[in-house]
Amino acid sequence: MPETCIISWSDGTWVHPPAAVQSNSEGNGALEVTVAEGSDAWRHTAYGFVHDSAPALLAPLAVGEAMEVTFHAAWEGEFDQAGLFVRIDAEHWAKTGVEYADGHLGLGAVVTAGKSDWSVGQVDQWREHEITVRVSRWADSLVVRARAADEPWRLVRVAPFDGDAAVFAGPFAAAPTRAGLTVHFTRWERSAADTALH
Repeated sequence: MPETCIISWSDGTWVHPPAAVQSNSEGNGALEVTVAEGSDAWRHTAYGFVHDSAPALLAPLAVGEAMEVTFHAAWEGEFDQAGLFVRIDAEHWAKTGVEYADGHLGLGAVVTAGKSDWSVGQVDQWREHEITVRVSRWADSLVVRARAADEPWRLVRVAPFDGDAAVFAGPFAAAPTRAGLTVHFTRWERSAADTALH
């Protein structure tokens, strides 16, 4: 596999298509995704509800590979979110990226095996920047990193994940509380997985 391989937007398959999508084949080749109000992904924990409506554009992700997405948006609505979604099935998945909540932009991950958990830390200084999220798939885990612009990578999460399952991953966005969130995805890449945590 080449060191880095650009994934075409047309190579992905939508799980829960967005309200609107536009691909710009000129210039930076951005994918503009507008999501419906009420879209989200969560299972049970703390809130008691199950939401499985977040639009995600997915392509295969094998053990030993990494996937990255780069994006920016106007973060204004409570729980506006975008990043990278990694899916086995409706009960086994992870989403990682940024989410606007309680007046702050948070960087984190939700990992779900029947029930969801959520880890998050504030990155308000990232709000006006382009953000890149990277997930490396190891034999027993996902290793999540992220950065704003060309800053150094920041380790976000190491989470257990089934190495034997067929896994699909790619850009996602959701807007649980408002209509009109548009996320501009500017890059989608596959490469070799990171080989170390530190």
